[in-house]
Amino acid sequence: MPIHDWSRVDAGTFHDFHVAWTIELRNALNERILPPDYYAMAEQIAGPFGPDVLTLQTTEASGEESAALPRGAIALAEAAPRVRFTAVAEQDAYLAKQRAVVVRHQSGDRVVALIEIVSPGNKASRRELRAFINKAITVLRQGYHLLVLDLHPPGRLDSTGIHGALWQALGEAPYEPPADAPLTLVAYSATQPVTAFIEPVAVGNALPDMPLFLAPDTYVNVPLEETYQAAWRGMSRRWQRVLEA
Repeated sequence: MPIHDWSRVDAGTFHDFHVAWTIELRNALNERILPPDYYAMAEQIAGPFGPDVLTLQTTEASGEESAALPRGAIALAEAAPRVRFTAVAEQDAYLAKQRAVVVRHQSGDRVVALIEIVSPGNKASRRELRAFINKAITVLRQGYHLLVLDLHPPGRLDSTGIHGALWQALGEAPYEPPADAPLTLVAYSATQPVTAFIEPVAVGNALPDMPLFLAPDTYVNVPLEETYQAAWRGMSRRWQRVLEA
């Protein structure tokens, strides 16, 4: 199924889809993607943040199990993520200057990674955009990996998309999305320095799988197309017709 042009509907309609996609991502991760000692929860509060999907590692894993490659995970050295671009941040100074905000989940299990689906509201004002960027930087500063799914075209406030705004905030050279693929999927490995695995996409494309890092050198592939389709099937026919026109 191709990516739809979500600019055709209002923010509330996208939010309805956003909620459904979040649940489908959680279900896929828990049913068969994550290793046994990991689990995902939807829209949980972790410290000051409320990510769409939060991935955690149980505290029941032994030290020996934690040190080994988790069953079901992919070693970065053996298979690099299939994305068009990879970028390594050259400036660590910005991250080093950030205040330490400890992100914890109320269950007590260790936070590993977050998934964020960008909403129109994240780009609606300078304040909202800055809040999203600051949140992402703080997450990476604390060593939590991040997957950002931005299906909204660059606008007045984010002329190079959410990733471009974040990359510049890290003190890096501007990212320019390809003219024929202005939407951006990006997985960040919270290494020092941060590494970004970037896949530009466009309306009409199928969604590729994207990596979700569990450690700097291990990841799982998140089935975006399958979960997007599952969320789409539950949308009202009224809005499906608008988006398919």
